[in-house]
Amino acid sequence: MTELNRLTIAAASAGLAKGEFSARELTQSCVDAMDERSDLGAFITPTPDLALEAADQADAKRKGGEDAPLLGIPLGIKDLFCTEGVQTTAASKILQGFVPTYESSVTTNLLRDGAVFLGKLNLDEFAMGSSNTTSYYGNVVNPWQSASKPDMQLVPGGSSGGSASAVAARLCLGATGTDTGGSIRQPAAFCGITGLKPTYGRCSRWGIVAFASSLDQAGPMARSVEDCAILLGSMAGFDAKDTTSVDTPVPDYTAELGAGVKGLKIGLPREYRVDRMPAEIEQLWQQSAQWLRDQGAEVVEISLPHTHSALPAYYIVAPAEASSNLARYDGVRYGFRADAPDGLPEFSSLEDMYATTRGEGFGAEVQRRIMIGAYVLSAGYYDAYYNKARRVRSLIARDFTEAFEQVDAILTPTTPSAAFGITEEPSGVEMYMNDVFTVPASMAGIPGISLPAGLSSDGLPLGVQLLGRPFDEEGLLRVAQALEDAAGFTATPQLMA
Repeated sequence: MTELNRLTIAAASAGLAKGEFSARELTQSCVDAMDERSDLGAFITPTPDLALEAADQADAKRKGGEDAPLLGIPLGIKDLFCTEGVQTTAASKILQGFVPTYESSVTTNLLRDGAVFLGKLNLDEFAMGSSNTTSYYGNVVNPWQSASKPDMQLVPGGSSGGSASAVAARLCLGATGTDTGGSIRQPAAFCGITGLKPTYGRCSRWGIVAFASSLDQAGPMARSVEDCAILLGSMAGFDAKDTTSVDTPVPDYTAELGAGVKGLKIGLPREYRVDRMPAEIEQLWQQSAQWLRDQGAEVVEISLPHTHSALPAYYIVAPAEASSNLARYDGVRYGFRADAPDGLPEFSSLEDMYATTRGEGFGAEVQRRIMIGAYVLSAGYYDAYYNKARRVRSLIARDFTEAFEQVDAILTPTTPSAAFGITEEPSGVEMYMNDVFTVPASMAGIPGISLPAGLSSDGLPLGVQLLGRPFDEEGLLRVAQALEDAAGFTATPQLMA
């Protein structure tokens, strides 16, 4: 029973239904794994006692004849989702000690369907980062190791690095993530798991700590396409509390998984061949296209002409929205408040208290993006930068609309490299380039999924990305399942510390 944490969600659900093991045994296996791999830093707030209590309740429900899609399934929750009675920090000092009195809509849906929460997962502070090295609570470590540098700790990607690391290391069967510019798909690729960014508006943003409101979208992270489909079925749904939530039916996302790709047309965008892209990334991309051809799909080259503008436009829009959203953290209502200087009983002014609290409470990357955002929204620069970026965003969305008149899905690399070492982390614009393949879909609001398809020369996972039409996650998952079957990726990281 000690290996139960290695099961997929689908296999675990089947085992629970047959009575082969209990939800408590399944959850205890995950709790034991969490203890063994605490060195990964994947959890900010583990809640093993609450999880085992929830598992006992799930067992009692099943014994009483009840059933639910995720009954007794242990999940990790990214610490950007508000959870009633459990600290929610967004990996920032400024929210240290904040315990919500309410539950986010996505986690409410998961609890409704019987999920067991193991705790709150680490992330880049306020979801700002591509390496999970900006968290106030410390770096998250990728459980994979480089063959040429086995002693070097690798980044798990970000911002959902804690989610990706925990799923890859078998600390949980699945996890929630959020994707603003690639924060589900990029860490999924780095950690050798599957991550799905749904269409913007498919999952409610209510109760998720905001980064960039027009881009943020919750999604599932798991070890298979089928598991992501199962999780999305619970996470998705209209929410009247979220004005960006789209009132459209939630289908059975598993229904088309075995339908194959015969007769479908898959596009390869020529603009995704970027300078200095490693040969092994190009080779895996072409190999993935051939796998789809072998199953009966037609693969054609397409153009997404404004792709080169997506990254600079994103790094105007996202910081602008972040500077507005993060203005609420001022030390007055909740979270961290700085002490007055020099032992004084109080600050000399309210403005001084705001400035000191925000200076001490926010990390360097968050401060950088707030300042960029405030600049592009300031008088004299709003039209020159922010409005221009919004117009570019419209052109990017139009590119995808026109492309999907020709093809059923688009195949691209997920990242321009495999996971890099924490000590090798690039800075500034070089770090932002990690999102070069994922940002366009975020700017357009379309769904995208990353799945592992091969290994680098150093034995590290490499992901490929599929993009689909808005609100056609069923079709996207159908193609992803066919690609997953063809790739046959079974490699796993070294799981012992």
